[in-house]
Amino acid sequence: MNGPMVLHLQDATHTEEIGNVAAFWGRDGTGSFSLWPGHVRMMTSLEFGLARFRSGREWEYLALPGALLYLIDNHIYISTRRFVRDRNLDRISAVLERQLTQEERQLRQIKQSLHKMEEEMFKRLWELGRQYRV
Repeated sequence: MNGPMVLHLQDATHTEEIGNVAAFWGRDGTGSFSLWPGHVRMMTSLEFGLARFRSGREWEYLALPGALLYLIDNHIYISTRRFVRDRNLDRISAVLERQLTQEERQLRQIKQSLHKMEEEMFKRLWELGRQYRV
């Protein structure tokens, strides 16, 4: 199959199908890669960041918090928690920066909460130990 590819985007709330895709660029754990019509079947895990694809003459960008990509018979399936699509690189880069900042803040809050729970658990164990030694 050497015709154009079809990109199927799926996240937690909706799906989109984009036809006439001439090329796709992404990044996984091994580095950057590109997909062209006629590429062999493959599956990979995309890293947090930007991917891009070309349909017609226009480049479009995808901001992804990581995703699973599956390619078969010129159909690219991307499944992720959420994605943002835009033709403007500056605008989508700003969206990606906000997402990264938000996820870092949430991770920091989770770590603080776990640390607090750990401290309370050790405190309670120490108090229980004191009760049984007497």
